[in-house]
Amino acid sequence: VCLPLQFLSYLGACDRLLKQGYEEGQVEEAMEMFQYSEKQAAEFLHLLAQFNDMGFQQNEIKEVLLLCGNQRERALEELVMK
Repeated sequence: VCLPLQFLSYLGACDRLLKQGYEEGQVEEAMEMFQYSEKQAAEFLHLLAQFNDMGFQQNEIKEVLLLCGNQRERALEELVMK
């Protein structure tokens, strides 16, 4: 796939995530962390928002989600044990 198509795909993915209400900086960071996988970035952003609403610290959430591969139950256990 040529670079312009990859870039358009990236922009489209970012746009869809932004329309779901996520912040631009978080969307870009999530896309980079997951090698531009929209599906994984969306899972990460969803869980980040969920755990943030539960009162966990954002930097801890990010670390745990990366370690646990976006597995909600494992990540929640890790956060509760911290």
